[in-house]
Amino acid sequence: MSEDSPPVPWKWRKVAYGGMQPGFDDNHTDDSFLEDMVTNANVVKRDLCKVILDSVSISQYLCTVTLVVLVWASTLASTISFKSLILLDVALLVSGFIVLLLTARMISLKLFAQYILNIMYFAIGLYALSPIYHTLTRSISSDSILALTTMLIVLHLFLHDYTGCTVKAPGSVSNPSLSSNISLNVSIIASVLIASQLPSRQLVFAIVLFSLQVFLFSPFIVYCIKRYSFSLYLSFSLGLMSLTLALVYRLQGFLFGVLLSLLVFITFICPYWLTRIQKYKFEINGPWDEAKLCFDVTD
Repeated sequence: MSEDSPPVPWKWRKVAYGGMQPGFDDNHTDDSFLEDMVTNANVVKRDLCKVILDSVSISQYLCTVTLVVLVWASTLASTISFKSLILLDVALLVSGFIVLLLTARMISLKLFAQYILNIMYFAIGLYALSPIYHTLTRSISSDSILALTTMLIVLHLFLHDYTGCTVKAPGSVSNPSLSSNISLNVSIIASVLIASQLPSRQLVFAIVLFSLQVFLFSPFIVYCIKRYSFSLYLSFSLGLMSLTLALVYRLQGFLFGVLLSLLVFITFICPYWLTRIQKYKFEINGPWDEAKLCFDVTD
């Protein structure tokens, strides 16, 4: 090569250290930089019908909590007696075990007997602690208790795990998330606060047992129904929502309108909004993203 000939230009390459390429800055890119750009590669297209069916779990649990609040209000107003509450507790317990036997495919008699034994221990311990719950908030006004209970129930609804993924199979439960733990704890605290306002220890025992059956065991029973048959789960949820609306309508028309509006908003309007805003989602992937390591493990 003669001294008068122009120097051969360096060709830019994609390397880990751009400063090792003479004549190019560290942030240099050539015309091929955007050739590997991919848009919306990981965006999931949502179907409106599927989103509506998924939202039924939220509406169903909202009605479940509403029924619990109705029982609380009726007990505080002395319109439900101790015997009625005990019959309700027994009915819920028996129906829960029947559903568990019919829908759980991998439950054994030994495991079923263990469930019954645990329930007995749980009820005996709860009855022994009912005098403590009865006098727990004696020095606090009823208005403060009701306001705190309302805030706890709202927090419980916001943090509740509506996917049901924490329950895997009868007798085995995966590690719950922090939000689901907080949700469960605040529901128990709200139940104890309401029970502390009741006039007798027997009512305290009955109402706390009822509340814990709903908040602790009903999500597992509903999960078993959903896993066994989605059509059966859908029928159960619609029946529960209809029952709740009927009871609230008998109580007060304004509350019926509020609950009905919430159910329509959660079940239909929110899924419609979610599917509509999908077209505005824009995700860009390209060579500038962090590398994802893939390991091929062979025997």
